[in-house]
Amino acid sequence: MPPPLILTIDVGSSSVRTLLFDEHAQQVPDFGDQIPYRINTTPDGGVEIDAGELAQRTAESISGIARQLHEKNLKPAAIAFDTFWHNVLGVDAAGRPTTPIIHLFDTRSAAAAKQLASQIDGRALHSRTGCVLHPSYLPAKLLWLSQALPDKFRATNRWMSFGEYFFLKLFGNPVASTSMVSGSGLWNQNANDYDSSILSILPIEKKQLADPGEMDQPMTALLPEYRSQWPDLDQIPWYPALGDGACNNIGSGCIAPDRFALMVGTSGAMRAVIESDRTMIPDGLWCYRVDRNRFVLGGALSNGGEVFAWMKRTLALDPDKIESEIAAMTPGAHGLTVLPLFAGERSPNWRADARAAIIGMSLNTSPMEILRASLESVALRFRNIYDIMLQVIGTPKEVIGSGGALLHSPAWTQMMADALHNPITPCLEKEATSRGAAMLALERLGAIPHLDALPPALGGPIPSIDANHPIYERELANQRRLYTKLFEEN
Repeated sequence: MPPPLILTIDVGSSSVRTLLFDEHAQQVPDFGDQIPYRINTTPDGGVEIDAGELAQRTAESISGIARQLHEKNLKPAAIAFDTFWHNVLGVDAAGRPTTPIIHLFDTRSAAAAKQLASQIDGRALHSRTGCVLHPSYLPAKLLWLSQALPDKFRATNRWMSFGEYFFLKLFGNPVASTSMVSGSGLWNQNANDYDSSILSILPIEKKQLADPGEMDQPMTALLPEYRSQWPDLDQIPWYPALGDGACNNIGSGCIAPDRFALMVGTSGAMRAVIESDRTMIPDGLWCYRVDRNRFVLGGALSNGGEVFAWMKRTLALDPDKIESEIAAMTPGAHGLTVLPLFAGERSPNWRADARAAIIGMSLNTSPMEILRASLESVALRFRNIYDIMLQVIGTPKEVIGSGGALLHSPAWTQMMADALHNPITPCLEKEATSRGAAMLALERLGAIPHLDALPPALGGPIPSIDANHPIYERELANQRRLYTKLFEEN
């Protein structure tokens, strides 16, 4: 038999991408298709995606790579699939969407999260589900939907993620992965089942959710409509959609607790994978699953590369000068303290109502100083997550950096290394998330014995500069004082 090829589908928050990977989890050149799409926002904090449109874009991307494979007379051994975590939509008995896809950044359920917090012990719930009561997660979203859209809520037969909906369209069966459901806020991580306590206070029934007995099972028989479109993709395993963050860890080589993944794209996350039957979930971190045998533990920021993009756009900075100018600046010399919470706060305190603040500006403050201070402030927000992970997991042997927003700026990567007091090793895998999905498929096929058989391509470590550590410690203390003043004393 020829070596297995894995077709990957990555549904991100701005585009759908298909790629092809070989048996070594190396991207096969000249194969793949990427189709952008737009998220819809509303003045009241809504962040939505039309389910039919996203399904169409995903199908178009698959058609693109299917044509390329057919032209080369190649057939993949399996389809690996990942999507953004924490999304939900309703579907009626006929399989039609009753709601748009509610994105993880949708904040309209903030009041519903507070209502749930008055009905259940939130800290105990977090210790079981790895998720706090927050608009990012499904408990608050589902309660809000029942209150804000009662007719659509009553018309809903099943609640599911986009990956499940896409499988429903392709196979007639909305199979889910443990990975995707584990990020919902409805899943007891150590029990590997739904959490009965949170379900008991939500206006839904367990039968409206993915069947645990079917989770993680691949589908093979496409419905006739799609079999005719993609005959070469029929009768091969299509694995249910995994959480993109879990796949990013795997693809960047962070498959054990001694390697922390630092990913900075539009948002950001720091994560570690723990292969174990059980784990302890500390305050301040979230916990989901890669699969039935692996946890992923860490923290997330809603404000990562988007802070960089907002500053460049709003301050009208010359893109050709940014990198050289911020690299030449002395850390902390700007005299500013920044809380970069433009989109609210997730880890570690999960204040959806928190907002950005900049103090210390004078008539002499320059736009480039504001940018430098803002980038340092994001590094310090990661430091808060890092400190909690150190207490639970211990000091990592490596911190692996990935994500275009970070790796396109060596100066920002240096700030991260200095703020963490730990070198940052760049991941050279351009598509770490899709690579991770391909690796997990190769493992399930038996093509590799374990994920550690396929180490990633890494660059040389960017060292942490000892002389800068006291500066970042002062900035960290200033940022924490400002946060306390704004959000904890009022």
